[in-house]
Amino acid sequence: MTSKTSTPITGRSALRGRGVLFVPAVLAVLLVVLPLIGLLLRTEWTSLWTHLSAPVVWPAIRLSIITTVVTLVLAIVLGTPLAWLLSRTSGRLATWLRAVLTVPVVLPPVVGGVALLMAYGRNGFVGGPIFSAFGVRVPFTVYAVILAQLFVSLPFYVLSVEGAMRSVDQRYDAIAATLGASPTRVFMRVALPLAGPGIAAGAALAWARALGEFGATITFAGNFSGRTQTAPLAVYVALQDNPQAAIALSIAMLTVSIIVLGMLRGRWMA
Repeated sequence: MTSKTSTPITGRSALRGRGVLFVPAVLAVLLVVLPLIGLLLRTEWTSLWTHLSAPVVWPAIRLSIITTVVTLVLAIVLGTPLAWLLSRTSGRLATWLRAVLTVPVVLPPVVGGVALLMAYGRNGFVGGPIFSAFGVRVPFTVYAVILAQLFVSLPFYVLSVEGAMRSVDQRYDAIAATLGASPTRVFMRVALPLAGPGIAAGAALAWARALGEFGATITFAGNFSGRTQTAPLAVYVALQDNPQAAIALSIAMLTVSIIVLGMLRGRWMA
């Protein structure tokens, strides 16, 4: 009876195997990098600040900064306790709740805008009573911008923070409880500090997602300059009349994206 011995992979065969993977890997990189290179090559760098001073640019940037900061605060206030509960809860209810929270991540943004309009519109089951009681109309206002951004960014924050809090050893909770700490005190004094890096990463990711929101915003809040026109919507408008202003604003948003990526580097990258 003969035994078969495995032949070790030689250096040449390993290089050949890597060569087969090299071509699709390079194509994948090019698919991401080439559009960014095209954006940089078409930028008129000498007149960049002039294009950034176009009337459509700064109101949109200012509105984006204000609304995304408010959105981030709401995501942290509402999403952090939810992430904590999900990280410490198991069972069918938690599974379904997590699945529902994931829906906005995969839902087309325009569909999300339609859903928001059906809920918070003047005839919506939430917006209707608000309008009847207080005369406040939510759609096509700055409140609609914030709701649209929160709708698409909150799941990113909750899922990211839940993962960080799930990695916190539950024995710390038990030890704090045996020392007389209430669940709220355990959450504030134990969970938050230990999950701090994950919370920061989730906050950066949620803010970046809110900053880039387009579909739900234009459907639910409209595209009114100075009122509901955020930076992505301004890029869309400027591209039709002033392409260089659109490119300049795109460069500004690209810079912000790189900064956010740098903030996430210690969390997701080696």
